[in-house]
Amino acid sequence: MKSFLRFLPALLLAPLAPALAAGAPTASPPNIVFIVADDLGWGDVGWHGSKLKTPHLDALVRTGIELDQHYVSPMCSPTRAALLSGRYASRFGVTAAQNGLVYFDDTVTLPQALHQAGYATAITGKWHLGSKKEWGPNRFGFDHSYGAFAGGTGPYDHRYKLGEYTANWHRNGDFITEEGHVTDLIAREAIRWIESRDARPFFLYLPFTAPHIPIDEPQRWLDLYPTIEPLTKRHYAACVSHLDDAIGLVVAALERTGKRANTLIVFTSDNGAPPDVRNSDPQYPGTYPSGPTGGINLPLRGKKTELWEGGIRVPALVNWPAKFKPGKFIAPLHAADWMPTLCAVAGWKPTTDLQWDGRNVWPWLTGADKPTPRSLYWAGTGFRARAVRDGDWKLIVTEKGGQSELFNLAADPYEKNDLAAREPARVATLKSLLEKLAAADTKPRSVGLE
Repeated sequence: MKSFLRFLPALLLAPLAPALAAGAPTASPPNIVFIVADDLGWGDVGWHGSKLKTPHLDALVRTGIELDQHYVSPMCSPTRAALLSGRYASRFGVTAAQNGLVYFDDTVTLPQALHQAGYATAITGKWHLGSKKEWGPNRFGFDHSYGAFAGGTGPYDHRYKLGEYTANWHRNGDFITEEGHVTDLIAREAIRWIESRDARPFFLYLPFTAPHIPIDEPQRWLDLYPTIEPLTKRHYAACVSHLDDAIGLVVAALERTGKRANTLIVFTSDNGAPPDVRNSDPQYPGTYPSGPTGGINLPLRGKKTELWEGGIRVPALVNWPAKFKPGKFIAPLHAADWMPTLCAVAGWKPTTDLQWDGRNVWPWLTGADKPTPRSLYWAGTGFRARAVRDGDWKLIVTEKGGQSELFNLAADPYEKNDLAAREPARVATLKSLLEKLAAADTKPRSVGLE
């Protein structure tokens, strides 16, 4: 059956204890580690057939649930805004990389909610939802924050692009200077924080800067790929393996401290890869290997900033061996689903309507309920395009000229056959749905493209 709701019979997900399977809090709420890669493409992980070495992520897939249709936004800040708020980022007027303040003052974020539920909260890594101290993670619910206020960060100088936000590296809002590679530092801080935990449940948000440019990898990681040319592509491969190793070290810390059994791990990329992006971007201070770098989204069509699948469908997984049996979940999910889902797992319920666009998908992931048809919505970079998915049908509308593309993703997952001319009635129906979903968007706010 071609419906997106089908499950592979051999990979049916086992239900958990009744209270948990129903979406109610557990007797002992789990620790949550939410890991985000930066610009990692669909074809850049081992379980999708990549030649890049990602053994630790592959192991998490083998012992967890592969999220086969996990959707995000086509750029970094919008995805991060969605997963920490449960709302499409366009509700905040954000559709691109964002150094200005993203959230409204009354926005309730995931770390704020989990803090109210009794969790300790920390971020180690990239924020990029407001690149000034007063807009940083500590304002929005994180007890501890460390890493990059802004976006792509120099691997050794830890600086962002030249300009107002170049000074970038901080601990709890105070700028600091450290030595070391950015991937190692982010993992080290996460491990130290894990090791300092007591019996209180914790939420660790772990958004790495890898494999975003600029990239400059140690020889240890380059040696894994002696035949890849040009050198800048070798650096990309090395960066992905370095990231994978850092994730492995964090998982090992959970095991070493006895916290692994009660820890839920989620992994995703923030958007599709930008193939052949230039590594030596003159906007970044410092000198880096010059040439094309970037990942692979094939066989998906499109790339970062685009609304085809290659820009918004990314490698993702959820892992909790004590609760989940290994499997593949193939119904569509969205980054905005994580706040409603994780709040339900933690036992937190909002007292007011937070206008979530996401759903609590925990009953789906546990097998307690079957996935139901749903609609998903995207506002493209600068609102220059929008897209909607309803069931298996996806419509992309370009604002300039109103050009429409229609795809049946069940029959054509790689978007090779535009059916808009053959299905005018369906196009009209989906356009109406698109307009309805777009009505809740706000005007663009202080957007600065990377």
